[in-house]
Amino acid sequence: MTEIPARTRPLRVLAAMSGGVDSAVAAARAAEAGHEVTGVHLALSANPQSFRTGARGCCTIEDSRDARRAADVIGIPFYVWDLAERFREDVVEDFVAEYEAGRTPNPCLRCNEKIKFAALLDKALALGFDAVCTGHYAQIVTLPDGSRELHRASDMAKDQSYVLGVLDERQLAHALFPLGDTLTTKDEIRAEAERRGLAVAKKPDSHDICFIADGDTQGFLSRRLGRAEGDIVDESGTKVGSHQGAYGFTIGQRKGLRIGTPAADGKPRYVLDISPVDNTVTVGPAAALDVGGLTAVKPRWCGAPPTGPATYTAQLRAHGGECEVRAELVDGELRVDFTEPARGVAPGQAIVLYDGNRVVGSATIASTVRATSAA
Repeated sequence: MTEIPARTRPLRVLAAMSGGVDSAVAAARAAEAGHEVTGVHLALSANPQSFRTGARGCCTIEDSRDARRAADVIGIPFYVWDLAERFREDVVEDFVAEYEAGRTPNPCLRCNEKIKFAALLDKALALGFDAVCTGHYAQIVTLPDGSRELHRASDMAKDQSYVLGVLDERQLAHALFPLGDTLTTKDEIRAEAERRGLAVAKKPDSHDICFIADGDTQGFLSRRLGRAEGDIVDESGTKVGSHQGAYGFTIGQRKGLRIGTPAADGKPRYVLDISPVDNTVTVGPAAALDVGGLTAVKPRWCGAPPTGPATYTAQLRAHGGECEVRAELVDGELRVDFTEPARGVAPGQAIVLYDGNRVVGSATIASTVRATSAA
């Protein structure tokens, strides 16, 4: 577990327990480290049965029961907190609004920002807790002056620092990630859970969006926004197909376009642009997806904001690789240039900047500039 200064021991820790194996092992490790741990499960739906069932999400009645059983085995108090209304407003409605505006949001990142490390942490601090503990794979490094930095997990295969890049210095000061420095496989985490007698040891991981019960994002958006037939056009503006709602597409999408007219070169076409104003989706060749730069808004820094232009590595999606960029904060916006063109960058996604393994901060992509070679 990441080292904590001796002067802060033991801590009163609120362990967010989703009902999965990672959060259960994290809570157990925090308790084993000598902290005074209380488990809490977040009820994020007014009707939990409307969320994913079959142990595939983190918001169901089964998940709540699994979390309670894990807390009983660990020997810690356990509560369920109702944050359904806050979750609906800050995560679900934001998700729908972003797609309606032609952007591609990341609801897990938004949940970490607005729910787990805003609503939950604020309530925990008000009740006298010192920190919130989660099962995320990331590290918090404490510097000699007492300040804290967010770093990638020791195991890059499990690293989740991307979805935590929205945390600021204050939130990091009250966060614990007991799994972050674990150089073990997920199978070994499950084996540890089994040794501890935790019934969630063999529970499947959740990968999909928890509030879309059947995993059909397009169907969910269609029910919320209604069908709105529009044109699919090529780069010249020629109609090549139609759709039932521009919100059902993302930049870089290849499958499910249902284009009746083949491309002149016979090659696949990809979504290049989504225009909610005229409900038009533009498609074109893969090379046209290459981006040379971008502008991102609403920056959040995991420490002091950077000054002047600098070179970083950047991650553009939760499970994507790194790329080298030159970035600078200009009038409150992040201006980014790529050393090599990046492909399939969508407005609404987060760009997270790294200095080595340290997370510098994140911002929401507002617009992109096509690479010169692609143009």
